[in-house]
Amino acid sequence: MTVEATSPEGAPERVGPDVLRTLFLFESLDDDKLAWLAAHGRVERRAAGEAVYTQGDPATCFFVLLEGTVVMRRRVEDHEIEIIRTSQRGAYAGATQAYVRTPEPLPYSASMEAVTDAALLALDADEFAVEIRTWFPMAMHLLEGLFVGMRSSNEIIAQRERLLSLGRLTAGLTHELNNPAAAAVRATATLRERFSAMRHKLASLADGKLDADTLIRLTDVQEEAVARLASAPELSPLETSDAEDELTDWLDDREVPNGWELAATLVAAGLDTDWLDRVAAAVPRTHLGGGLRWVTYTLETEMLLNEIDDTTGRISALVGAAKQYSQMDRAPRQDVDVHEGLKSTLVMLGAKLRPGVTIVKDLDRTLPRIPAYPGELNQVWTNLIENAVQAMGGRGTLTVRTARDGDTVLVEIGDTGPGVPAELQSKIFEPFFTTKPVGEGTGLGLDISYRIVAQRHRGDLRVESAPGDTRFQVRLPLHDS
Repeated sequence: MTVEATSPEGAPERVGPDVLRTLFLFESLDDDKLAWLAAHGRVERRAAGEAVYTQGDPATCFFVLLEGTVVMRRRVEDHEIEIIRTSQRGAYAGATQAYVRTPEPLPYSASMEAVTDAALLALDADEFAVEIRTWFPMAMHLLEGLFVGMRSSNEIIAQRERLLSLGRLTAGLTHELNNPAAAAVRATATLRERFSAMRHKLASLADGKLDADTLIRLTDVQEEAVARLASAPELSPLETSDAEDELTDWLDDREVPNGWELAATLVAAGLDTDWLDRVAAAVPRTHLGGGLRWVTYTLETEMLLNEIDDTTGRISALVGAAKQYSQMDRAPRQDVDVHEGLKSTLVMLGAKLRPGVTIVKDLDRTLPRIPAYPGELNQVWTNLIENAVQAMGGRGTLTVRTARDGDTVLVEIGDTGPGVPAELQSKIFEPFFTTKPVGEGTGLGLDISYRIVAQRHRGDLRVESAPGDTRFQVRLPLHDS
């Protein structure tokens, strides 16, 4: 339908009530209301590619599409996301919340641009807001309350969801840090005792009864034992028991006091009776027990130092994972490797994944880095992995898969839980929808994840589910467009 001017030359272009009545938005209005719209609305034309209004500017006009095609886009950071493209007559946009009384005009929440030559009915937001509140007072009160209430509740619940997630991660991280920290404290205390024992044993060996050459040979034996510790083979429990019995018999035959105490450390260091025979040949029998105990103290200190190195390394790795997960000191948008975020998320959720969850990783390490907001993607991985673990009741197989899918990177989180019923699969990304018991979920986790993937990254999030095989698939574009 072509819009024709009904105003004198030089006056704003208008449309008559009969034309307005053909628009679904106004078809139920009476003649007086249509007459008001015809008198106060003006036709504004835009050439293809021309902006109708721009996001962030004060929302001063309510627009209704009369003819042509328009597109609406929303700017997020340095990127624009297409929201809708339509040719439907009567489609409306612009100052759609003009009925909300605010100290200053609300800004346009998006931008609109003409795709083809287009004609739109423009209504002054302030005038239209007053009139529509007069026409439909009760409806406007309800809509105003709904708008304000929903905005407030969404902000509060979304904040609560983030805080709950942060609390769970903090509890898990604290648990993960506590174990290696406690182990390091215990090892340090024991190490202090072993150093003290070494000093006393060295003093007894150096009492003048042991000649310098023998002490040098004993030191060489000590260094050899430390070197062999670094490459000691891993023995089974039965092999360890047999080796300790063999060394204990050797020590008992040479009347070394409490030989069974030394045997466990010597076996752990990969030492055997052949090595003990060489020690016996190098050290007088009267100093054999003291010499072996001194070597054993040395081995124990090395083992404790290795334990401290391992535990502090685990602490450092956990802190590094937490830093990567939170993206501290990093630009919000950057080229990222999705595997780094998945790895740090699995570390952060480690306490929830043990002991009943088996993790299977099928990762394509050849995937390129992609432009993304890594901190927000980590929130998506957290939500999907937590949902998978909860769906399995804490027991089952969690599969993390990455692959290239055309011009996108595919990240798939799978679980062996009971699955999502077909009739619910279309609803699970809706805000506040949840299948969890009351008090265990807000219904915003998947909604937040969907908005992060679809709106912030122009990607896609979907689910494929059958009993024993549920897969949430995230597709992220390889390049900015």
